[in-house]
Amino acid sequence: MIIRILGEGQFRFDDSNLGDLNKIDNQIVDHVKNGDHDGFFQELVRMISMVKELGKPVNELEIIPSDIIVPPADLSFQEARNIFCNDGLIKG
Repeated sequence: MIIRILGEGQFRFDDSNLGDLNKIDNQIVDHVKNGDHDGFFQELVRMISMVKELGKPVNELEIIPSDIIVPPADLSFQEARNIFCNDGLIKG
């Protein structure tokens, strides 16, 4: 699977780690629903860190469609309401 972090590039991410990433995604959705700005930011940073730590960077010369697009760490809480709703970034 290919995950893009906006402003930071793409990463090859093993599907076996998707469940853990989805848990973080669901927590972000809950924080956004509850208006918890700090919790949202902490989990977004955690999500980005997980993709960078467990993923392998894709060469910027390769053109590969992304399966998931993760917003940057400086995403505003207002913007997060439009992105992290319903199922969030990862369905399920």
